[in-house]
Amino acid sequence: TKVGLDTFADPRHQGCAMNAAASEPIVSVQQFDGEEWLYFRAIVPNVSIIRATTADERGNLTYEHEGAYLGGLEQALAARNNGGVVIAQVKRVVENGTLKPHDVRVPGVLVDHIVVAPDQLQTTLTPYDPAISGEIFRPLSTFRNAEMNVQKVIARRVAMELRDGMAVNIGFGISANVPRILLEEGQHGKVTWVIEQGAVGGVPLLDFKFGCASNAEAIMPSPHQFIYFQAGGFDASLLSFLQIDRHGSVNVSKLSARPHVTAGAGGFVDITSRAKKIVFSGFFNAGARLSLADSGIRIDQEGKVKKVVEEVEHISFSGKRAVAQGQDITYVTERCVMKLTPDGLMVTELAPGIDLERDVLAQADIPLGIANDLKVTPASLYQDRPIGLSLNGGASLGGAHG
Repeated sequence: TKVGLDTFADPRHQGCAMNAAASEPIVSVQQFDGEEWLYFRAIVPNVSIIRATTADERGNLTYEHEGAYLGGLEQALAARNNGGVVIAQVKRVVENGTLKPHDVRVPGVLVDHIVVAPDQLQTTLTPYDPAISGEIFRPLSTFRNAEMNVQKVIARRVAMELRDGMAVNIGFGISANVPRILLEEGQHGKVTWVIEQGAVGGVPLLDFKFGCASNAEAIMPSPHQFIYFQAGGFDASLLSFLQIDRHGSVNVSKLSARPHVTAGAGGFVDITSRAKKIVFSGFFNAGARLSLADSGIRIDQEGKVKKVVEEVEHISFSGKRAVAQGQDITYVTERCVMKLTPDGLMVTELAPGIDLERDVLAQADIPLGIANDLKVTPASLYQDRPIGLSLNGGASLGGAHG
């Protein structure tokens, strides 16, 4: 695969090793047909543990109360075909012949053991919500608007990057609120959300329900969703960052100062490898105390940890490779908007209330370019009312020239 080249998955960086315990290499760089590829040796499972909603007495599995299929079938095949064991947890067992064959996602010939857990949760926070499994439609009026704070301002500015008709992936963090912004602005349905766990359309959920959606139009097996992502079939991705460096590379997967907090990259590397457009969002530095005014933002106390650095600790996304591939990369923070150019990061927009020299340039460890037509973020984003966003042919809100 070319997914992961020039990132921490590349053996010329860390080769996927998160610490010294991962001493045996699992990936190498190979030349094929004049091009570089990453070759991963197969990791063969002895046991696969999967879950579904219902099993019949022969082990056939259906997923009618699930918010995602994930990779249950693929995991079962991997273990079974290598002489391993497949264990399935389900909510209930029914009589043979009562399941419709089109509903069976994992056939019983692949399943060795059934464990019945009648109280299994649908998500980490949800016992059971039929809107998550697509059995009912949840009225849009029941979704709460995002709380008015700095994170919402950033999410609003991210939403301005979207266009009618896009298929858009979102990640955990600030960008997860963008679907709520579109709901509040009457723009729901103009963008189709695609989540790595498999949901297509609907309203992606938040916090520990993230990875599921209410009112999904379709639920794809997660491995198939990743084929879509890895080939760049979608239009844009909205993601977070921990660090950005002079190349525009992003780290979301590792901070040695807080190893117990960072939990790896998830699908980040796959999603960003071929995305046509990526909008990263986050705070310009860590630890600042910020407050909102009607027309802008105020920094009450400056943060102590810089996030725009010379070199990221872990390359989850390669800015160098993005430039070479012609990807459209934007970084939205509470202070400014930056674009990735062949010459590095360029500040293209400044938040009202922010001093360019003191609050942006002095708070970065690297030189930043400044756009000749530097804009000012619209003041309406900082007010606790709808901002008049329209995705018909583009956002109706344009930054004023500064």
